[in-house]
Amino acid sequence: MTLRANRVGEQMKKELSDIIGRKIKDPRVGFVTVTDVEVTGDLQQAKVFISVLGDEEKRQDTLIGLAKAKGFIRSEIGKRIRLRKTPELFFEFDESVDYGNRIESLLQEINNQSPSEKGE
Repeated sequence: MTLRANRVGEQMKKELSDIIGRKIKDPRVGFVTVTDVEVTGDLQQAKVFISVLGDEEKRQDTLIGLAKAKGFIRSEIGKRIRLRKTPELFFEFDESVDYGNRIESLLQEINNQSPSEKGE
């Protein structure tokens, strides 16, 4: 990824957080955190990584709601960031958050075991 694509990605991350948090009124869209945005070198596409509070059903509903609002979100980005062409948006779940939480809970489990259970 180029330096410019990186900068555009960071700017988009800030703007997307604001747009999704304040402007999207779809009840399907839950509490969303934009964790990262990867923009292609030619600035044509942007992969938006999100984390959603809630169960699997809530996550899927949020993805559907964001897909429906994609045109609106993209036009808002176009108004806020000066680019010749606003990148096409693709929303994906950020699995690293779940992965980190899983590791955290495993470490917690290990720490809560007594020395005899740990094999010491």
